Amino acid sequence: MTVMWMPQIFLKDVCRTVNGLLKTALGVPPGSATTLSPAQDITLRHEAVKCLVGIVKSMGHWMDQQLRMGEFSPKSPAIDPSSDNHNSLNGEEGTGADFEMHSEANSEVSDAATLEQRRTYKIELQKGISLFNRKPSKGIEFLINSKKVEGSPEEVASFLKSASGLNKTMIGDYLGDREEFPLKVMHAYVDSFNFDAMDFGEAIRFFLCGFRLPGEAQKIDRIMEKFAERYCKCNPNFFASADTAYVLGYSVIMLNTDAHNSMVKDKMSKGDFIRNNRGIDNGKDLPEDYLGSLYDQIVKNEIKMNTDSSVQQNRQANSINKLLGLDSIFNLVTGKQTEEKAVGANDLLIRHIQEQFKANAGKSELYYAVTDTAILRFMVEVCWAPMLAAFSMTLDQSDDKAATSQCLQGFRHAVHVTSVMCMQTQRDAFVTSVAKFTYLHCAADMKQKNVDAVKTIISIAIEDGNYLQEAWEHVLTRLSRFEHLQLLGEGAPPDASFFPVPASGTEEKTQKSPGTPSLKKKANALQNPAVMAAVRGSSYDSTTVGINVSGLVSPEQISNFISNLNLLDQIGNFELNHIFAHSQRLNSEAIVAFVRALCKVSMSELQSPSDPRVFSLTKIVEIAHYNMNR
Repeated sequence: MTVMWMPQIFLKDVCRTVNGLLKTALGVPPGSATTLSPAQDITLRHEAVKCLVGIVKSMGHWMDQQLRMGEFSPKSPAIDPSSDNHNSLNGEEGTGADFEMHSEANSEVSDAATLEQRRTYKIELQKGISLFNRKPSKGIEFLINSKKVEGSPEEVASFLKSASGLNKTMIGDYLGDREEFPLKVMHAYVDSFNFDAMDFGEAIRFFLCGFRLPGEAQKIDRIMEKFAERYCKCNPNFFASADTAYVLGYSVIMLNTDAHNSMVKDKMSKGDFIRNNRGIDNGKDLPEDYLGSLYDQIVKNEIKMNTDSSVQQNRQANSINKLLGLDSIFNLVTGKQTEEKAVGANDLLIRHIQEQFKANAGKSELYYAVTDTAILRFMVEVCWAPMLAAFSMTLDQSDDKAATSQCLQGFRHAVHVTSVMCMQTQRDAFVTSVAKFTYLHCAADMKQKNVDAVKTIISIAIEDGNYLQEAWEHVLTRLSRFEHLQLLGEGAPPDASFFPVPASGTEEKTQKSPGTPSLKKKANALQNPAVMAAVRGSSYDSTTVGINVSGLVSPEQISNFISNLNLLDQIGNFELNHIFAHSQRLNSEAIVAFVRALCKVSMSELQSPSDPRVFSLTKIVEIAHYNMNR
């Protein structure tokens, strides 16, 4: 019975799916031909984003179910299979009805730790294989030092025979090396073959299927000499001496190259082959019938290396994609064109599915219900970057309400998963992206999707505050900026009026103008320097408002700014204040991170040289009041 390990399946298969969805979401590359109409292209891109949102949402639902978090509790249970056999990926999948659902409490605790060990092992192993494919001796040295391979020649030889991903040419090059250790490995490699009662042609075919002979004659000579010795040891009565097998082996290799190389015009005949091998058996001739049979065998069936299993899997996947029509979708995405026409595609698909059902009949899969949420980290690590790119690009380029709403939902679920899983880099990347898409730093260019991004930031602060840690600074900076724009729109006096300033034109101006008329009614109030900076847009950090305010503001910018201030009316003071009132529900670690971030934002506000503000300072006082009973 095959045991399936779902996280490994995810990493190998769904990772490619996520990257494929990313390419689809980004659309056809510029300059590439496509048969899609503009409407079809937009629909396809939006559906790809929707699929990505569904993936991250499912991750969050499964995580919440395991952690019993009520806010995001899923409606139906999710099952992740696991196994203690990391080679089980080679098994075939059965139908859903055949799956045997199983859960072992004893294995739950070790699921994530086991997966982490396997993942680390695989990363180091792949590093060694990659190094071997460039410099074989260095690769073997690395694998031995990292204890991925035992240091004996026999173990290294076994690794060269069985490991996938090794370059066959490099294997042959290493086996032909004259250095002491590679030479011992080559001897152990050849001695691991059993040629008992095996025909010479089949023996040399079996021997050469695992590597490509090196290009240097001396290296070939060492390998073939050892092969001849081994063959004669397994078949002591077949040839008079090992020299016979050595010479015949060379002849077979030459015949194989001559017969199957298209560059060779004058092919070797059977008579030529027989004449070339006269007197090689200690001065005697081998039977002509035997040599003729060997000639026919090589000419009809070329000696080839075994194809790597990963290459076979890729070919099978490509074949299935073609049957299912997935190759057409990927061609549309990448801009590739194909001249093949799907003749009888439905019949092929039906026949293929029927064959799969027959092949899997009577087979069952053993599934384990995984409850260790640490496994989710590995899934997020391979998916977060494509998701971030897809959500960001779509949100930036599209103004369609449905599309932008999907992207913000994706951001929301991604922040939730990465925050709860304590994945700081990924969490901060998603939070920072949402914060920038609020466009509060450039209010004149705001649209409805940017206001929705502000709502998403508020939702993140309220629902995932216990897990934001350093990301609180991005959230609180946006809230400070939002409150500043509200004050500008209402015509409230600037916070700078509360600060003593040296006697200057600024003080005189402040005394003469304790407040500004409401911007939503009087555009001339935009002569205020802070307002002008807000219209033109400042940096991401809201504390730079009021700096570099030279320059004129166009009437169109003024109009857009006033209109966008009206958009912000969708968010009331209640939502803003609720974040701070809700701080009393933060746990002991979260409240410390929250206050630290608030103090940092407050310090930046107070240090502004031209427009100091006290918003965050007042919130520090409020926070102290709300959390008095801790």
